[in-house]
Amino acid sequence: MSDAGSFVDATLQAEGDPYRAAAAQERLGSDLRFYGASVGAVRGTIRDAGRRYPGLTHDDITALSSELWAVPVFERRLAAVVLLQSNVRVLDNSDLSRIEGFVRSARLRELVDPLAVDVVGPLVERLDAPGRARADGVLNRWAGDGDPWLRRAYLLTRRRLEQHL
Repeated sequence: MSDAGSFVDATLQAEGDPYRAAAAQERLGSDLRFYGASVGAVRGTIRDAGRRYPGLTHDDITALSSELWAVPVFERRLAAVVLLQSNVRVLDNSDLSRIEGFVRSARLRELVDPLAVDVVGPLVERLDAPGRARADGVLNRWAGDGDPWLRRAYLLTRRRLEQHL
């Protein structure tokens, strides 16, 4: 595990609470594990990681998001989403495949919705014409996919794009 990944994981575990973890597991009905860290703690951890590891490049950010996502723990996956939200300005249309993988394995609106609205939407909005055309091709494929979570991500992304015309 990378230094940044170890820092995020250790901090989230330290911020965890077994009662909050059990309540989140019950509320979300997911087969993910839960540390019981609050959303605020997840956001603060990513903010602190950015301060502790300044100058993360596009490749560092995408690698760290994949590293966090790889372990089936809700707070780690939420931290990956927050990391992408915080660094959406460095993402490009080539990152849509990674995000697609995240959406396919998320199976929770608490993860899928912010990926669509706060990551994919802003990413697509700032692309140049050729990049936007490639991204639209990916999104149109999502629209017809058999995975209901991918179709949800498509609909939420399109709604955001239409609102920001």
